[in-house]
Amino acid sequence: MKFVTRSLLFAGLLGAAGFAQAAGNCTVALKGDDAMKFDLKEATVSASCPTITVELTHTGKLPAAAMGHNVVVTATKDLDAVARDGIKAGVAGHYVNKADARVIAATTLVGGGQKTKVSFPGKKLTAGGDYSFFCSFPGHSMLMKGKLVVTR
Repeated sequence: MKFVTRSLLFAGLLGAAGFAQAAGNCTVALKGDDAMKFDLKEATVSASCPTITVELTHTGKLPAAAMGHNVVVTATKDLDAVARDGIKAGVAGHYVNKADARVIAATTLVGGGQKTKVSFPGKKLTAGGDYSFFCSFPGHSMLMKGKLVVTR
């Protein structure tokens, strides 16, 4: 009986450790600067997260009209088209076409010293899928982009 109790306790701890690890992959924190760079080129999230949050801190000093940044999440194959189509939305639309089904998530546009974030269901992503994050301010997506690795 003692062996069974210890085995169940051990199995429970292993399960809890796996859950804690998955829960730790539910937030991506990015920093963008006035040199049009994100501090990360790759970020990892878990598709098993009930909610995934992308946080952006603009560490620069320039205003949004001159050097605004946002974060858009999309399938990698759609990145260029989503960025191009987002320009039509203009600064008032944060350079993202809100009706675009290819956009998985997008933050608002922020200027130097500001922060923004967006949350979306983890089930919008598939483990092993090919996803990217990028800034859709005109011309920024060429430099400000990264790979979003999705685990289970």
